[in-house]
Amino acid sequence: MIQKADNIYKLLLIPIVTLSLYAQTPITPLPENAIYSVPKAELGKKLFFDPILSKDETISCSSCHNLPGNGANSTPFSIGVGGKEGVINTPTVLNASLNFAQHFDGRAKTLKEQMVFPITNPIEMDTTVEAIISTLSDTVYRSDFEAIYSDGLTEDNFLDAIAEFEKALITPNSKFDRYLRGDSSALNRQERLGYEKFQSTGCVNCHNGVNIGGNMYQKMGIFAPYTQKKVLNGRIDVTKRERDKYVYKVPTLRNIELTAPYMHDGQVKTLKETIKLMREHQLGVTNNSSSIAQIEAFLKTLTGETPSILKGMK
Repeated sequence: MIQKADNIYKLLLIPIVTLSLYAQTPITPLPENAIYSVPKAELGKKLFFDPILSKDETISCSSCHNLPGNGANSTPFSIGVGGKEGVINTPTVLNASLNFAQHFDGRAKTLKEQMVFPITNPIEMDTTVEAIISTLSDTVYRSDFEAIYSDGLTEDNFLDAIAEFEKALITPNSKFDRYLRGDSSALNRQERLGYEKFQSTGCVNCHNGVNIGGNMYQKMGIFAPYTQKKVLNGRIDVTKRERDKYVYKVPTLRNIELTAPYMHDGQVKTLKETIKLMREHQLGVTNNSSSIAQIEAFLKTLTGETPSILKGMK
């Protein structure tokens, strides 16, 4: 009886929180032009696609973060050195610079901090930044860095160059961004209804701000437990606080139609299944086919243009 009352309270709270959060943190369009240093970003781009960064020189950043595609991967888990399978679904690197923290558990606050983890992870690149610098020192990269950075090739400059490239990976001018900027014809009726449902149902509680996510943590399984494909603990691994078990960074919804499979464990294959699951587990809302179809139509309007730094690539 207590559990039932608690669920009723949560349901009553959803519209209140929705209106409050939406009023305070509206969804805003992406900047039409990313701000970054072109020379640094071009150097970072070169490094991003180079497998020299991994221990056995077989895995590059792009091996897991497909570019110029979806910035993520098309499989539940990425494959690292020696054919080792990862334990968490690869998040997209597109628009990642707009997230308030990096990784699903928020272990890194900046893009520079984030890069150290895959580099040193034994099932990803399995090396060290120090070892990479030593390797790069005997290549053309040494002169590349000396041409851009006053102190040349250093660990900090190496991380800075890749971070600068990732800052360039903004996907502007989606249909929804054009709608937010005042073009009422950018969305059709189904898409507008989907946006209305997105707000009234409570999706906007967590998916808000310029990145439509990426700006808070939330527990997975508020109204119903979520059964994971692989056992993952969430933010508790960082904070060591029991209340952070199964708490994850809310992912961005930008370009969401391109980044299947979904969820931190990569077990959901379609966008429609994901909407249904999130309504059940996070909002306690009864599903119906028309609402799901409308929200799906809205989410597909969040696909933006290819970042200018990637145009012309295949």
